[in-house]
Amino acid sequence: MKLKITFLILVATGYTAVAQQRPLQSLYMFDPLLVNPAYAGTQVQLSGTAIYRNQWLNLEGAPKTFTTTLHSGFRKYRVGLGLIASKDVIGIHDDTGLYGVYSYKIPLSKDNRRVISFGIQGGFNFITSDYNKLSLKNGSDPNLSGVDRRFNPNVGAGIYYRDGNFYGGFSVPYMLNNKLVSLNNVSSLARQKRYYYLFAGYNAKLTENITLVPSTLIRIQEQAPVSFDLNALVVLYQTVGLGVSYRLNDAVVGLFELQINNNFHVGYAYDFTTSKLNQFSNGSHELMVNYRIRLPKIHKGLECPAYW
Repeated sequence: MKLKITFLILVATGYTAVAQQRPLQSLYMFDPLLVNPAYAGTQVQLSGTAIYRNQWLNLEGAPKTFTTTLHSGFRKYRVGLGLIASKDVIGIHDDTGLYGVYSYKIPLSKDNRRVISFGIQGGFNFITSDYNKLSLKNGSDPNLSGVDRRFNPNVGAGIYYRDGNFYGGFSVPYMLNNKLVSLNNVSSLARQKRYYYLFAGYNAKLTENITLVPSTLIRIQEQAPVSFDLNALVVLYQTVGLGVSYRLNDAVVGLFELQINNNFHVGYAYDFTTSKLNQFSNGSHELMVNYRIRLPKIHKGLECPAYW
């Protein structure tokens, strides 16, 4: 139970400034809407994605995250609308989120190869902390009992640019520094810190049947060290993808994706932990399922990009 209390301390005290507050995922490159609202509708067709992450295996109280997104292009690709739903469980804390997303795209070339998109999102996180689940070594503590519930509204914005095979964006998905918990009569300084995301990638066609997709994501969390991912994915016959990611001071990630048909797309990632947590955990599993479909009356005659 000591590990549960360790996670409680990380989340419920001011020391969360140096910890990961927002859910961390390795397959975000297959669902960029999770980090940038301006991406909504970029795939043109209706696209739904679900990702499940079981982080830090064998570590009691470790995060388990489920996210799902749904978005599509409208008005001849100019407008994107979407939804983001999430559930993140860590120790005694349960964070459920729901956000609506809107984007507007401005073509910068007649063939729509160069497009800039602006996006906004708005919604809420509902956080429940059940202190009754704690097993305290020194009996009961009135400050660590009962159930704490918080309703935290939030808003965010982003910008996304695509030029042929290049894409990139900058976003601040959650702008408000909401309180995380309230420990009975104790004043807590724990707040959600603002994140800034910068990502970019390129689709390089090496041969007729081999495409290299390098990409990166930089995370800047207020009052915390900068973190980044470096990713490289090799796509064979536009069907199978094999790759690797490096996350600064945290993990090396193996990536796999499979395009089952024109509609279904699945992915898997395994994080090999390189931080000191590898003394307690064997790594992290992550699964992704994506379904895409054209809506004839809305997407007729519009090109849907194969990647991003």
